[in-house]
Amino acid sequence: MSTIHGGHHHHDDAADFLPANPIPSADVYSKDLEAGKGTTEHIETASVNEDKQPAERDIHYDGGDDAAQPRTGLRKLLRRNPSMDFMREVAEANETELDPYEVKKVERKIYWLIVPALFIDYIFYYVDKTTLSYAALFDFKKDLHLKGDNYNNLSSIFYIGWLVWAIPGNLLLAKFPLAKYLSINIFLWGVFLMVQASSKDYGDMVAFRFVSGMFEAVADPCFVAITGMWFTRRQQPTVIGYWYAGNGVGIALGGLIGYGIGHIGGSLASWRYEFLIIGAVCSLWAIVMGILIPDAPHTARWLTRREAVVTMSRKRHDHHTVEKRQLKWDQVIETVKDVKIYLYFFLGFFANVPNGATSNFGTLVIKGFGFSTLNVTLLQIPYGTFIAVMILAAIFVNHKTHHLNIRTYLMAGVTCLTVLGFALMAFTKGIAPRLIGYYLTGSSNAVFVLALSLVSGNVGGTTKKVLASAAIFLGVAVGNIVGPYSFLTKEAPTYHTGIIVCMCSRVAEIFVILALRLCFVGPNKSRDKKYQEGDESCNPDVQVFVDLTDKQNLHFRYVA
Repeated sequence: MSTIHGGHHHHDDAADFLPANPIPSADVYSKDLEAGKGTTEHIETASVNEDKQPAERDIHYDGGDDAAQPRTGLRKLLRRNPSMDFMREVAEANETELDPYEVKKVERKIYWLIVPALFIDYIFYYVDKTTLSYAALFDFKKDLHLKGDNYNNLSSIFYIGWLVWAIPGNLLLAKFPLAKYLSINIFLWGVFLMVQASSKDYGDMVAFRFVSGMFEAVADPCFVAITGMWFTRRQQPTVIGYWYAGNGVGIALGGLIGYGIGHIGGSLASWRYEFLIIGAVCSLWAIVMGILIPDAPHTARWLTRREAVVTMSRKRHDHHTVEKRQLKWDQVIETVKDVKIYLYFFLGFFANVPNGATSNFGTLVIKGFGFSTLNVTLLQIPYGTFIAVMILAAIFVNHKTHHLNIRTYLMAGVTCLTVLGFALMAFTKGIAPRLIGYYLTGSSNAVFVLALSLVSGNVGGTTKKVLASAAIFLGVAVGNIVGPYSFLTKEAPTYHTGIIVCMCSRVAEIFVILALRLCFVGPNKSRDKKYQEGDESCNPDVQVFVDLTDKQNLHFRYVA
């Protein structure tokens, strides 16, 4: 077990032009030349053992497939491990100070390569999911003879498909090149969106929505994995915020597209054009993305060999061990016993009961205020813009206050705005306060961005990380399935019960966030106290390169 001790070399992180560092009090790092060899997260790492042969156990994707073996047949499709030479170059780079100017140049290049593409993906991701709510504004319900709970079922079946495919889809994520895998899934979203246009009745639509949901299940984990692969831990919350802001743009654009498509006077019903046009554009974009985005630094043809090495080496100080694709049973047991994992699930759940409801019923509620169909679609534009602005404001404030370690307070504060929004919708009579209330409910997107960064930054251990991520996304799926059923058909168009359920769900979310804070601050305080009393095993400046969980590794500090 190799450790790095604080206090030898103080150096500034060259990555300051991007986000703040979520590791409290550990802005001073130092280096251990040997240990740096393995700190490449999310990448299939091949390490070097004594006699400079590839170590079998370290090349862990498919039975010791290492870069030297011929890539023939189906094997060509699998992820490619970095070659031994490449890993050695990274290890050598880790022994030197990287030139800050060089790091910045490489980071700008990666930034422009990856972030805009993920941002566009997220726009599609949102528009895809809400095409149903735009279709509902036209004669969709009448054409498919929807009765009673049918529309609620169509909203929920999407997430049932999502749940079914979440685990197998994410296991495949480890086998195949990340960006290509994501592109294929996006291509299939588009195809199944176009297929939905052919629905003759409710049954067809249920089947197509179920399959669409399956292909979207890998999206969020894929986006988070790509962010983790290319960006350092201190940059991740901001990068997640940038692409998540595509959500707001998706809502605003979806409104405009809905408005435009509502004017098509073709031979088909206008809601069918919604599905056809959005699906086609989505599939085309997937092809572009498959060509543009590199799968990993060592296979990126847009980067020179040196740039790829710098990309990996600049991540040497992340509180990350080598990501080995192995299942550690002690971590599984610890995960089951860890109360934080259940809180992550409830965070996902309470955050998405309102989301499942508003993403499918929001347009119908606004229509109930007395606006015409086309004005409803236009009113989505300020809503989407407000969401994007809130996300950017939240990551900016998080960036400025990271040294205070108050991310959970920030999340709870923003959630209060959403509670206020639902209260205005439920208990006021005028159109203006209800519309303002509806807009305020969009603040929740900013909270979820910070929630994702909490999970990615506060869980140690490869196995435990995978399970914690699964916990929050299972909560997301279950919340989205449950939410729409609180909107009772007989209460249309005010949906009073549904709005009150959403409001209570947001209040519960605040309690979950504050409970998580207690779980983070407690261990941090006791570890700091032990360290002050002279216990070196709790020194926050020490970096351990062993696959330990956040509980096992006493050097670890939580982002609260």
